[in-house]
Amino acid sequence: MTDQRTFKYLDLITALFAALLIVSNICSTRLVNVGGFLNFDAGTLIFPFTYILNDLTTEVYGFRRSRRVIWIGFLALVLSAAAIALVGRLDPAEGWDQAEAWDSILGLWPRLVAASLIAYLVGEFVNAYVLAKLKVKTQGRRLGLRLIASTAVGQVFDTLIFASIAFIGVIGWETWWHLVWSNYVFKVGAEILLLPLVALVVWRVKLAEGSDHYDRETRFSPFRWKD
Repeated sequence: MTDQRTFKYLDLITALFAALLIVSNICSTRLVNVGGFLNFDAGTLIFPFTYILNDLTTEVYGFRRSRRVIWIGFLALVLSAAAIALVGRLDPAEGWDQAEAWDSILGLWPRLVAASLIAYLVGEFVNAYVLAKLKVKTQGRRLGLRLIASTAVGQVFDTLIFASIAFIGVIGWETWWHLVWSNYVFKVGAEILLLPLVALVVWRVKLAEGSDHYDRETRFSPFRWKD
């Protein structure tokens, strides 16, 4: 039977998750260089935080609620993409000479959204599944190892799928490969760097919510809205 408790912070976590997801995808239209050797889309600076929130949701509330948050984020991204596409089809105002510049950046948005939606769903669900399974297997121990392992596995799928759909044919293979590995290293590195803070937040939210869910009998299909 599904736990019907009302939680204090789940709505806030869901809202932050959706907002960060939308912002990270808009920022992905810009490729940046950091330190002279790391090339990645700017959304990479923000997207790791969605994985951290996914980890928090799965660890505290369980896979079923994490699944719901993931689908809410998916819906938010679809709606934002539809809104931007609609605006892009409107005629620019007379005297506004930035339409070409706007189109040159956000004109990639449909392809980026397609890449993001597929990569996002696969990566986030893999992350939540691995974390939930490891929690049961380790009986709740080794939180840091579980957080890093789930992110490392999920980001393999996310990074490869996103970079393939979004940038193959748009950039050269050397740039593409550099983009893939630098994205992956940055995202997993962010999880490792922020691990002490994430572990502290997980512990505090568990205490505040009185919840530390174990997915021992969970149905892990991603295509269930509720059990």
